[in-house]
Formats: sequence, structure tokens, C-alpha cells
Amino acid sequence: MASKIKVYGKAQNRTALGIAQAYVVMYPQATLEDLRKAFPNSICPDKGVPENFLPVEEAEKYNDKMSLYFAKPDEVIELQDGSKVALAQVWSKPSFDRMVEQGKLYDIEVAEFEKTMKGEKGGYRLEMLNGYVPPVAVVPAGKGMPGWLWALIALLVVGILAAIFWPRNNEVKEVIVEKEVVVEKEVVVRDTVYVEVIEEIEKNFNAAQFEQGKADLNDDAKIALHDLAKVMKQNPELRLRIEGHTSSEGDAAVNQKLSEARAQAAVDFLVDKEGIEPSRLEASGLGSSQPKDPENPTSDVNRRTEFEIL
Repeated sequence: MASKIKVYGKAQNRTALGIAQAYVVMYPQATLEDLRKAFPNSICPDKGVPENFLPVEEAEKYNDKMSLYFAKPDEVIELQDGSKVALAQVWSKPSFDRMVEQGKLYDIEVAEFEKTMKGEKGGYRLEMLNGYVPPVAVVPAGKGMPGWLWALIALLVVGILAAIFWPRNNEVKEVIVEKEVVVEKEVVVRDTVYVEVIEEIEKNFNAAQFEQGKADLNDDAKIALHDLAKVMKQNPELRLRIEGHTSSEGDAAVNQKLSEARAQAAVDFLVDKEGIEPSRLEASGLGSSQPKDPENPTSDVNRRTEFEIL
């Protein structure tokens, strides 16, 4: 079947947001449950949050310490019933690929997403294909008044009440709201969240393999480090040791130097290109001394880079 909508996105996760928005354009009567059925949690199991889609007011609770949901006004998905939905913001390459395949089931085509430059905000746009015209939402009986009109009426009511009850003679009433802060619980939740995110970024970094015998970062590795830098900027107390590991193939001394160079290349990129303070990073090369699979010291799984939280 011919595609009906094409999504052009800047950045992987913004393109995923565009796919979800395209679905709502095609199915204007869709509800939150319809979105969850169309794009189930199994598509993105590595996001570190309970659902792919949450009502905005619930999603904002997860954004207290770091951005885990698209919950800003220009990012949320507005449904026909007036509710607003936020999509999970952390997407690995495998999860994104699953989202693209799921979109195809609804005749949604995805252009190769553009990589954002440093400091540039991602986004997306939709293009109707093959003469497709999206359906117009049918407003249920009793819900004929548009949302903006309800908002205007609410503002008028607030203005009238303010005129009636506003303190006379410029009296100012001070209202003190007490807020209970449970520090220990907050720290545990925060640590758990960014540990999971960093583990996923580490997987993506290792999927972008170094060329044999070299320590040069390719584009996919730089994207993973860019994501890591965002986590570090959102969590200023976070410090990392980046460890390079090799297999036991070749000369041990050469492997040691190569592991050190690869770890240092990652640190240099974070400092020089992403602006992370050098004091928050350590580079360590361990050569082939700590194989992940001791029974098979030449296995590819032993060639890896690990991000250890200090």
C-alpha cells in the first residue's frame, strides 16, 4: 500500500515523535489507549520510564531531574478530546528502528533523519503523499465548543472573581505552601534513572565499533557521546570513568596503548566538543586484562568501552 504521510526529522527521538504525531493526524479520534496499542511499550523497552505515552501532567514528574518525556508545549501530542500526551524521549537505535517499522503498518514513511549540530534543537515535519488528505475529526455531541472558547470563558470568569474578591486597600495576602522533601528517596530515584540511560548509551557507543587498531571516533560514536553529554549536563554532580578494553589478540603492550587511546578519545570529545568539565571525567585503558568473556579471550565481546559512574 502507498505511503500516506512522510516524516522528516532532525534527531532520532524527534523523528519518533513525528511518527506518533502522524498517526494522530491520520486517526484524529485516537485516544491515549489507541496510541499505546498502536505503538506498544515493547517497541522502546529501554527508555527508563513506565510507558511510551503518558498524560503530560504525569510525564512532567519524570522530567524533574532529567528530560525523559517530550512534555514542552511545542512537543506534546494534542488529542481530539483536548487531552495532551507526552512521548518518551530516550530512544536507542534499535528502538527507533522498531518505531519506524511500526509506522509502516499505518502507511507512515520515514525519511532518513538529519543529525543535529551542537546547540541545535531537533524537530520534525510531516508531508502528505500520493494525494492523501487527512480526515477531519468529528466532534461528539455536547463537545461542539472549541477548546480556545472554553479557555476564553475561563479567563473571563477568573477576571470577574478577581474583581469581586481581590483584597481592598492594596492588601496583600501571603500564602505559604509547605513542601515535604524526602532527600534519600529522591537520590535513589535519580540514580536509578540515569544509570539505566547511561547503560543504554554505552550499548550504542559500543555498537559504533572502532576500526581495528584505531582510536578514531566515527559519527555513530559521536552521537552516543553527545547523548552522554546531555545526561551529564542535566546531572552536574555526575562523574564518569571511561574504560577501554580490548581482546587478547595481538601484542599485549599494543593493546594496552590502544585501549588507553580509545578511552582518551571519548574523554577528549566530551571535553573539547561538548564542554564537559575535565574534572568530571577520567580515562582508563585496561587492555586485555579484564575480558568480559574469560573463556574466550579473543571474542569480540571483550572489545568494549565502559562508562563507570564514580
